[in-house]
Amino acid sequence: MSPKLSNSQISSPDQARNVVLIGNAGSGKTSLFEQLLKARIQGYRGEKEDPERAAQLFLASFINESVVVNLLDAPSHPDFVGELRAGIAAADAAIFVVSAGDGIDGMAQALWEECENAKLPRFVVLTKLDTGHTDFESALAATQNAFGSGVVPVFVPIMASSEEMSGNVGLLSLERHDYAAGAMKSSTLDASDSLVEGFRDALIEGIVLEVEDDSLMERHIGGEAIEVEVLLDALMKAVSTGNLYPVVPVSAASGVGIEELLGLIENGFPTPSLHASPEIDSLAGDPLPLVTADAAGSLVAQVIRTTTDPFAGRLSMIRIFSGTLKVEDVIHVAGRHPKVEGKESERVDHDSDERIAGMQGVVGVELKPRTSAIAGEIVLIPKLNSAETGDTLSAKDKSAVVKRWILPDPLLPLVVKAATRNDEDKFSGALARLAVEDSTVRVDRSSGDQLVIWTTGQAHADLLLNRLTDRYGVKVQQEELRIPLRETLIGKSTAEGRHVKQSGGHGQYAKCNIEVEPLPRGEGFEFVDKVVGGAVPRQFIPSVEKGVRAQLEKGVIAGYPMVDIRVTLFDGKAHSVDSSDMAFQLAGQNALKEAAKKEVAALLEPIDLVTVTVGEEYLGPVMTDISGRRGQLLGTDSVNRKAVIRALIPQLELARYAIDLRGIAHGSGTFSREFNGYELLPTHMIEQFLKKD
Repeated sequence: MSPKLSNSQISSPDQARNVVLIGNAGSGKTSLFEQLLKARIQGYRGEKEDPERAAQLFLASFINESVVVNLLDAPSHPDFVGELRAGIAAADAAIFVVSAGDGIDGMAQALWEECENAKLPRFVVLTKLDTGHTDFESALAATQNAFGSGVVPVFVPIMASSEEMSGNVGLLSLERHDYAAGAMKSSTLDASDSLVEGFRDALIEGIVLEVEDDSLMERHIGGEAIEVEVLLDALMKAVSTGNLYPVVPVSAASGVGIEELLGLIENGFPTPSLHASPEIDSLAGDPLPLVTADAAGSLVAQVIRTTTDPFAGRLSMIRIFSGTLKVEDVIHVAGRHPKVEGKESERVDHDSDERIAGMQGVVGVELKPRTSAIAGEIVLIPKLNSAETGDTLSAKDKSAVVKRWILPDPLLPLVVKAATRNDEDKFSGALARLAVEDSTVRVDRSSGDQLVIWTTGQAHADLLLNRLTDRYGVKVQQEELRIPLRETLIGKSTAEGRHVKQSGGHGQYAKCNIEVEPLPRGEGFEFVDKVVGGAVPRQFIPSVEKGVRAQLEKGVIAGYPMVDIRVTLFDGKAHSVDSSDMAFQLAGQNALKEAAKKEVAALLEPIDLVTVTVGEEYLGPVMTDISGRRGQLLGTDSVNRKAVIRALIPQLELARYAIDLRGIAHGSGTFSREFNGYELLPTHMIEQFLKKD
């Protein structure tokens, strides 16, 4: 065993354990986090309740015997899955928390899939075995049924009663730990003891199969006793494959099992050198060789999250994958590009060199100055002015880009405007800071000239509103999102447009006769000149078209742009003195207003192609809901026990869909949307959008 560490700065990557804590709301994750910190941070009293704390990736660091544990607490709420994915990217392993009494719901399944997608090694911690509502065997069976046969106990609980977990038994060490008297009492069991019988063989067999060690397999099959140190070393290698998930029962309320879990973090979780390195590319997007957790290697690090302060500026949390980072180093900051994100980025790529002006390490939950950090560590760098979350820091002469995690699409619109003129002065700067701090935020101007902050859900929207008010001092007013409808025609019509004014002196005179008719959807606008005999002089025909086009942009019946029509100019009148370009423009506008009567005019609504992914058990309710939104179902598929539903749904019905789908699918549903085209708005809905005189 390595000697104990005396301070939090490591000298080798193998002395680090980067662990992310994952679990859905109610699993006991927060209580477990607090217990782990109280066990190793002297005088730690717990974190204050704070909405920001629950929405962000939170880092604490402590010494456990011969390693430094960087413990990342990831948000449970689905609105903040971007922070969860950042934590997964920064960690080498996860503690996945499951409430034994509540079972595996859709949200827990979704969180597990996040780990699966990242091939993240993990332990399963079973909490709430002491609530009287379940037992270990039933909870274990439910977890194995949900997550597969790789879920195997490494400890089994000792239950003094259905509501009291008094200790546990280590299946590898065969040590019994009993806390019934307050202090832990240890004793050794025989492998045939009823508490471990069956469990131990399954665990050792799972370990041996994962490490693919023939000599270890022969020893196990031959019934030979294998040393605990050998088994622990094999356990770490087996867990690092991401296919074996040891189960540890813990009472987050009493703390029973915390010491055992801390021991497993050190001895069972993979070191940075055992965990697979992220994919990296050159700045041109070409794949580069994988880096290793080597302090002497070329620098490769990634910005895991960014916070901003109105006074202190930016603070970037950095995970170092290779090399050594020192204060005063000049490093290269590389932004995102399409080959990294897998799609065109809405944010501007950037490449710049910056000097590391300072560095802070986390000791407990407090920040302490540092001068250097090596591969395997997580530190904070202030005032990296060009770096954003997901960006890569690399050696100036060996620039690289780490493939970043996929961000969720923000699909819930939050429409806001500054409450006062004084707020307008601060508004744009506050929005820019929000976008830097939170990569899932998207800000744009709608076609109705509304400022829309696209969010991932109601909790995310509420958090952003609080930040604008409390952190940046900007008061805002919310508005309903105006969907960009269009006007069109469904029949032919003719009209005369006039602009005649005789007021003494030079007058204004123009008349034009037009016919309007619909075009196929998506054809836009067509202007046809059929004037004969010079009824409208040739120089004024473009004026009529210009006036018609101007009125098309303004709309006629509801104030929306008019599309997909043909306008034919077939007659008119002019005056040799009083006719002018402007007069015929106004006549053209008036002609369109007259021709586009309500009997032949209609409204078009935008339609999105929506792809919904939910558990198969929610297929029926989701399809029923889509039909209730005037949706047209296109088809369904089944992929990995998930139902994938494709449908065309009007945008008018999608404003709150991010919230509604989450309710239908119990927090586990996701969807994507893309514009598909315009279709006629049902007649019975037109009246609510017409101009009110």
